Amino acid sequence: MKYIVLLLLGLGLGFVFWVRGAKDDPEQWHVDPLSATRDGKQNRYILRPDGETYQSPVFQMSVAELALAFDKVAMAAPRVSRLAGRAEDLWVTYVQRTGLMRYPDYISVKFIETPDGAATLAIYSRSRFGRSDFGVNRARVKTWIDALG
Repeated sequence: MKYIVLLLLGLGLGFVFWVRGAKDDPEQWHVDPLSATRDGKQNRYILRPDGETYQSPVFQMSVAELALAFDKVAMAAPRVSRLAGRAEDLWVTYVQRTGLMRYPDYISVKFIETPDGAATLAIYSRSRFGRSDFGVNRARVKTWIDALG
């Protein structure tokens, strides 16, 4: 029995170190949120201006201003880093890791100019591990959008 407990403990620790050391591959995770599809997984949230999933708000500022403002909000959040792209490119993928286990969530954002010169955005936020995120991706998007004013 002692060996089984030690084996399970070792497997658990191995999993923790594997998750913490998992590489973030931009080729895999820097996804255009305008082309992301809903695949039925519960650990994803898509916000788009087409309203196919959830409707993006429109901001009365230039697309470049929105991109820089959003980047400031995202980078102020705890444990966030940029994986690919830049605000100046109008397409960025961020990684935010959970507090204890350091599970990565990937947030791809594309900034779009509206016909009247305002700006909107598309966001694809998803968890790498697990089947459910308990609403974390949706809450993150809402918090970051609300912080823009």
